[in-house]
Amino acid sequence: MYKKALVPLDGSKLAECALAHVEGLIHDGAIGEVVLLNVVGLDIPWDEMDKGIDFGGIRQGLIETAQRYLAGMEKDLDAKGIKVRAEFVEANRPAHVITDYARANGVDLIVLATHGYTGLQKMLLGSVALKVLHESPVPVLLIRPESCK
Repeated sequence: MYKKALVPLDGSKLAECALAHVEGLIHDGAIGEVVLLNVVGLDIPWDEMDKGIDFGGIRQGLIETAQRYLAGMEKDLDAKGIKVRAEFVEANRPAHVITDYARANGVDLIVLATHGYTGLQKMLLGSVALKVLHESPVPVLLIRPESCK
């Protein structure tokens, strides 16, 4: 049994489809607790800093959006009797944040959805899931988009 599973969410329906798999594992007794993690990133174009753009306001809006989103997801899972907590981290390298979070917080399984890119698409777009898979100190369950329909 996995005591604590980390489910990274980016606000997309694809990322959320991992939750259905997690719920099944919880009901089978394979997972005890779920941690939802949202990585809030703001890449500041430093050459734009002197143009009067309120990056502090943009940042605060992103944080508030993440907090509302996670609170809603946490409430939904809690209503289903699932032991859950939600956190957000502000950073620009989600894969590293996810694996570092797992190391530092006693996570023993990471469950995340993947876009399923291959070949040139994967090379051009990169893959958070692939980076997590290679860097993770714990098992990773990748949910393919085909299983979310």
